Amino acid sequence: MTFKTILVAGASRGIGLAVAEHFMGQCDRLLAVSRTPAPVCEWVQADLSELAGVQKVVQAVGDAPLDALLYMGGTWETHAFTPQYRFADCSDEDITRVIGVNLVAPIRLVQALLPALQKADNPKIIFMGALSGRDNFPGREVANSASKFGLRGVVHALREELRPQQIGITIINPGNVGTPEVLQDLANDGLNGGEAIPLSDLLGIISCVLSLSRATCIKEIDVPAMLGTGA
Repeated sequence: MTFKTILVAGASRGIGLAVAEHFMGQCDRLLAVSRTPAPVCEWVQADLSELAGVQKVVQAVGDAPLDALLYMGGTWETHAFTPQYRFADCSDEDITRVIGVNLVAPIRLVQALLPALQKADNPKIIFMGALSGRDNFPGREVANSASKFGLRGVVHALREELRPQQIGITIINPGNVGTPEVLQDLANDGLNGGEAIPLSDLLGIISCVLSLSRATCIKEIDVPAMLGTGA
């Protein structure tokens, strides 16, 4: 696959950095958007939880067609996914930040970049969701789960809204993904790699979605680890 322009939001670390590195050699221009430095390609320093950050990204894209918008960013509450997490102790700042980054920011970014996506030959949007946004997933993190549920709703609504323009939009809901940070956490808990999805598998799924023609749209993909929660 060869693309003209790909934008990866949340490209400074974790899944976003891996995605940016994966597509570096497959496009003419790769924009890596993050608050902290992204060590790949064309870094756009922007806080997408603020309107000014979204506008900065729009200016960076300019008048060029945008082949793919990959929103890989995300955050969660303090002490999320640990025994120390307590909803009653979550600050208003924590809750507002999680909803802003995980839900409000991608809505604003898609709306702002629609003109660039409309210029592309085969435009795609991919959101990184989570299994915690699925029904009956045994997660306790309230703001994170709410934001991931909401992101699924965004995809289903945009699918109908963008159908006449044949802009494909997909949400991928993985369990634990084997980034260096996650693998270290698993090792610290005495667990093995079966509780995490290999990064190569997730990258293969993203590549598959981007390779589809405009005649096809995959709305949602659930990807639990074989031995992980939610499998």
